[in-house]
Amino acid sequence: MQDLTAKELELISDVLTYEGLICKKARAYSKTLTDVDLANCVKKLADEHEQRYNALLGVIGG
Repeated sequence: MQDLTAKELELISDVLTYEGLICKKARAYSKTLTDVDLANCVKKLADEHEQRYNALLGVIGG
């Protein structure tokens, strides 16, 4: 794999921040919902963002 430029690392870092924030917020919201189906949907959304977060970490070797 080709080395990442400083700009690419900066952009990945920004996306990591956003993915992490979305994941945390979705997990928090899923715990406050009383509708079980909706809570499960939001939890699944959090899981998907966590997967993307981890994939991005893998790209930068974290």
